[in-house]
Amino acid sequence: MIVTPTFKGPLTFSEIETREGLKKSLALPPADTLRKVESSGMRGRGGAGFPTSLKWDLAAKSPGDVKFVVCNADEGEPGTFKDRVVLSDHAELVFEGMAIAARVIGASRGIVYLRAEYTYLRRRLLDVLANMREANLLGQAIGGEKGFDFDIEIRMGSGAYVCGEETALIESLEGQRGEPRNRPPFPIDTGYLDHPTIVNNVETFAWIPCILVKGAKWFRDEGTEKSAGPKLFSVSGDCEKPGVYEFPLGITVAELLDEVGGQDAKGVQVGGASGQCVPRARFDRQIAFEDVPTGGSIIVFGPQRDMLVVARNFLEFFVEESCGQCTPCREGAPKLLEGVELLQRGKCSMAYLRELRGLGETLQLASKCGLGQTAPSAFLSITDGFKDEIFGRAPKD
Repeated sequence: MIVTPTFKGPLTFSEIETREGLKKSLALPPADTLRKVESSGMRGRGGAGFPTSLKWDLAAKSPGDVKFVVCNADEGEPGTFKDRVVLSDHAELVFEGMAIAARVIGASRGIVYLRAEYTYLRRRLLDVLANMREANLLGQAIGGEKGFDFDIEIRMGSGAYVCGEETALIESLEGQRGEPRNRPPFPIDTGYLDHPTIVNNVETFAWIPCILVKGAKWFRDEGTEKSAGPKLFSVSGDCEKPGVYEFPLGITVAELLDEVGGQDAKGVQVGGASGQCVPRARFDRQIAFEDVPTGGSIIVFGPQRDMLVVARNFLEFFVEESCGQCTPCREGAPKLLEGVELLQRGKCSMAYLRELRGLGETLQLASKCGLGQTAPSAFLSITDGFKDEIFGRAPKD
């Protein structure tokens, strides 16, 4: 369900004429297109927030005649569904963004890694790709530009949360078990089939034509100095108007709750299972890379929710989804879950709870990939922000 909030108005994607962004890019040298993306301050919308122009520039400078553009459409973060909406309603913008990126870095092949649960979208996406080929927006000599040959294929994901991590995604594309690689080397140097590869999120690619059409200044003027531009949010949970919203980065938790009808919330999970839970006393915090970052998931918890149950739910998810490759994540997440279960039974002492928090911090530092590094985030933020509710269940030392 798409909700149009009064705070922002209709989704920008609905205002952009398809094919206009790619046409504007074709009128510029690739280096000028890259400069526009850089001037916009665009950072990846998948959650990590890496500067998009820097990733593209490094890939463009990486030697090799064969390069790839990969769209991460493996939307597996709990509470996130905005990429599904983008693919359903604005797929051509995503494919245009991929083609623009391909021209900048010199790639000839693109791959959409589509979440297994989104199989029902595959047929429609293939139809959009066919229409773009017919219009000479994909294929050979795109837009009449000799040497600009680029096409896109759809690959289905493996149903594993860890494949949202770019190197695990690449392993899966190559037919291997989805496990994160050691870095360096990075995908921009040694990616898919050992060729230079950029991996960007669905929403990231969709914003690129908007930047070309509306201008880099328009994008930078939205948001904050360090978190430029508008952002899509998947809002769910205990609120009156769940759905997909577009807000400028920098919006406070309280402002967002006002728009979605969640003013009585006791806590808000920003960033899905891998994010942090913001308690009511901190609703003045900004949703931005410099404060509370998110890939787009917003889960609202009403006053009736048991936050220990919330923490347990998230930890059960990470225990299930860990690839088991590194010891901190494989062994640490079950220990955290065990501790929460002890708390629920009133058998976790304060001393042991402090040890569990220390273990969570170790996971953040020692785990190999983002899954293990963020697995304890909800547990740590809930035990920090809801002390009265959590610590009361721990027997005194």
